[in-house]
Amino acid sequence: MTSQTHSVPTADQIRRAPKVLLHDHLDGGLRPGTIIELAREQGYENLPETEPDKLGVWFREAADSGSLERYLETFAHTCAVMQTREALFRVAAECAVDLAEDGVVYAEVRYAPEQHLEGGLTLEEVVEAVNAGFREGERRARENGHRIRVGALLTAMRHAARSLEIAELANTYRDSGVVGFDIAGAEAGYPPTRHLDAFEYLKRENNHFTIHAGEAFGLPSIWQALQWCGADRLGHGVRIIDDIEVADDGSVKLGRLAAYVRDKRIPLEMCPSSNLQTGAAASIGEHPIGLLRTLHFRATVNTDNRLMSGTSMSREFELLTEAFDYTLDDMQWFTVNAMKSAFIPFDERLAMINEVIKPGYAELRSEWLFQQTAATSESSRTEG
Repeated sequence: MTSQTHSVPTADQIRRAPKVLLHDHLDGGLRPGTIIELAREQGYENLPETEPDKLGVWFREAADSGSLERYLETFAHTCAVMQTREALFRVAAECAVDLAEDGVVYAEVRYAPEQHLEGGLTLEEVVEAVNAGFREGERRARENGHRIRVGALLTAMRHAARSLEIAELANTYRDSGVVGFDIAGAEAGYPPTRHLDAFEYLKRENNHFTIHAGEAFGLPSIWQALQWCGADRLGHGVRIIDDIEVADDGSVKLGRLAAYVRDKRIPLEMCPSSNLQTGAAASIGEHPIGLLRTLHFRATVNTDNRLMSGTSMSREFELLTEAFDYTLDDMQWFTVNAMKSAFIPFDERLAMINEVIKPGYAELRSEWLFQQTAATSESSRTEG
């Protein structure tokens, strides 16, 4: 246990705790019912199920199948119904609402504009539709008594050749809701160095970017993302554990890359449930996040694909508290890590930490203290 407040939070406290999300894919978080309705409106007839509950189960089972082909098929279905302005607007708005209801106060949600052009939209129209949807979702959340701020990350696909174009798009909309850039897709065979022109452009423009690295391919992917490309954050980065040796007596030795990542405070966008599906960890209890937390890496907790993993930020923290006995203090540590690592201005990050996150956790801790006082008083009264 890593805190002085020796109470594992309840599921309700976890849900109400302010949370920060840095790694969430828009096309991996649709509501099953929305997919079915959009498919019906657009004449898409290839869905494997047409009832929301059954479709949700299909997505989770396909993601758990161990088959890369079947896993990728899940995104073929979600992207297929995200090819119109109306669909993108709806999906983005619902994303913001769903995250806010789960206690997320700040989120960076990523998507690849180049995957939403089949209906005739331009790249600019895609970005504008999603941005408008996020603003609408923020408004609906406020009406429901929740507060959330959502920034977009524009993703380029590693196997394609449009990364510079997408990087320029991210820079064009950087003052209109887009907070940074990302590349995603299969790591093996598609190193980030193929996209150096995009990263060099972003650095010249003083813009932010993260790179999917160290999820499946290992340390070379992390090394290239940092030392060749200059990534601000690592998408997943879970394989940094391969550069850490734990002796039988419990002593730990960091390799040079792991030491660099820790010493430079490189944020790790860790997605525990997703990592289980991709084989990066055998169980939550064996997930590297436990050791990385102990060693004070800048680890953050994320969802990756909420639909495919059947998860939420609250569920991720529930799994971690069960596996590692994490407390509210630990949750706050992960959350502050994430907010420090966000791609918005420093003063805005600081305001979120001091005026939203810390007060939120202080309120939850005060509940625990009063509960203990009440229990002690009741015990004394009964004994008396």
